[in-house]
Amino acid sequence: MSFVEYSDFIQDGDVAIVYLSHSSVMPVKVQHGAQTQTRYGVIRHSTDLIGKRYGSKVTCSKGGWVHVLHPTPELWTVALPHRTQILYTTDIATITMMLELKPGSVVCESGTGSGSLSHAILRTIAPTGHLHTVEFHQQRAEKVAEEFKEHRVDHLVTVRNQDVCKDGFGVTGVADAVFLDIPSPWEAVGHAKAALKKHGGRVCSFSPCIEQVQRTCEVLAEQGFEEISTLEVLLRVHDVRTISLPLPDFGPESGASENAPPNNTSVTLKTITPPREMPGHTGYLTFATKPRT
Repeated sequence: MSFVEYSDFIQDGDVAIVYLSHSSVMPVKVQHGAQTQTRYGVIRHSTDLIGKRYGSKVTCSKGGWVHVLHPTPELWTVALPHRTQILYTTDIATITMMLELKPGSVVCESGTGSGSLSHAILRTIAPTGHLHTVEFHQQRAEKVAEEFKEHRVDHLVTVRNQDVCKDGFGVTGVADAVFLDIPSPWEAVGHAKAALKKHGGRVCSFSPCIEQVQRTCEVLAEQGFEEISTLEVLLRVHDVRTISLPLPDFGPESGASENAPPNNTSVTLKTITPPREMPGHTGYLTFATKPRT
């Protein structure tokens, strides 16, 4: 099992995603002899998981059932243990597109946090790209490095425990793109510029406050970056349903036979319902381009 390569069958040592409901998924480290407790009962790894095909429907000890799914960055974003605030799929998809990431890209990132975006980047740049990720907090850096190894993507990533605003990314002139998710991104713009290749590249900064955006844009312009733009991504999911509505009874039509079948008493149709509530502001995404030098 790897987050960047698909496997058909569950093996000992895999990290599988147990899907309980649309709003409830959990990561499980598969081990011989181990058990996982869910609200539907116990899942026994040796008999219920190992050797089964990913996507299988597994019956728990209480008679309820779950699906066991192959891990993906999208599922990991929902299931991961939060050590920090994380980026979600809506912002991640926009970042991946606007940074023009592809297989073989070299990316620098700070801070690593819980690794939500990191896993998505690794899936995109595999099998020949590389991610240089910098995390200031030592325990978080150690934990995410452990997860990368467990998810078998550690060959694609280098984790550094340092202050990117003081020490940079540890590389110079190698990156196609740089991503910043730190409290003072303007202090790291110079290091981002140094990390990018001489023929140019893209930078993205994620900031929850508009004051952070203003200071970052000023420094980006001072450092010679071009095409500076800021956007906010809001997702509004509509619910498609099939409903049945009663029809009024106006009595028999004039001239209709007494033995004629009755008119339909209801009509079935599909409707689209907007949500009463929707996720609000997560952060501002600022993008810029380093010109060719």
